[in-house]
Amino acid sequence: MSPSHLLALRPPPDIEAQVVAFREAHGIRDAAAVPHLTVKARSGLDDDLRWLTVIPAVAAATPPVPVELLAPRVFPNGRALYLPARSPGAVQLHLALLGALRPARRFGYEGPQMTPHLTLALGRRDASLDALLDAARLAFPQPPTFTATDLVWMRKPGPGGAYQPVQRWTLGR
Repeated sequence: MSPSHLLALRPPPDIEAQVVAFREAHGIRDAAAVPHLTVKARSGLDDDLRWLTVIPAVAAATPPVPVELLAPRVFPNGRALYLPARSPGAVQLHLALLGALRPARRFGYEGPQMTPHLTLALGRRDASLDALLDAARLAFPQPPTFTATDLVWMRKPGPGGAYQPVQRWTLGR
């Protein structure tokens, strides 16, 4: 299977450390190992990497993005435990990336209804996220805020791998 790509906003080191500590304390090992808010998922981000030519201009035209993380939740389909993000700027960046990339096929969650979020754990058949939800509420009683200053290309090598940062572009420059 080929690699997967996404574009994301990364939290600052102190918030990243808090998320990583939560994941380690609960033995969570999945594709979301490096904390991030996805602003553009796989559609239009093909392995030919031609899409990389439009990303610098989108980043340069986008001001730094304020992000307010909210109380932990589980997606209704049980696919992930996450911290929702209140961030009109992240949604605007998502829409700008969709406009620049013009993917032939879009996912149903793409568009103005996109839910920016920071994944704490992905759902697995052998684990209930509901038990982890209680632990996440204790670990993140007052979720933090931050301003993202970079757009980051992240790559997952294939099934079972984790997304890792590859390249970053400074927002607003």
